Amino acid sequence: MAIPDHARANFSTLLRAARDGNLALMECNDAITGEPRYVICAVGRDRRGIIITPFGHLADGNPYDAYLPPDAPGGPDGSGA
Repeated sequence: MAIPDHARANFSTLLRAARDGNLALMECNDAITGEPRYVICAVGRDRRGIIITPFGHLADGNPYDAYLPPDAPGGPDGSGA
């Protein structure tokens, strides 16, 4: 499975923000459940002020339990190889 261009572009932006010291960890609320989320954000400025761009939230609990590699049983390609 190929990583889409928009995901690559977002990752490049995230790396640039990290390199420049422009990352923040913010406590936010999930828009659907209202549960607290700890969100990784890039912080920038424009002529109007500060811009916060959310990239994703940290996994609750053990992240190894939350994700499967693509070739694992039940993963995107389902090969289980």
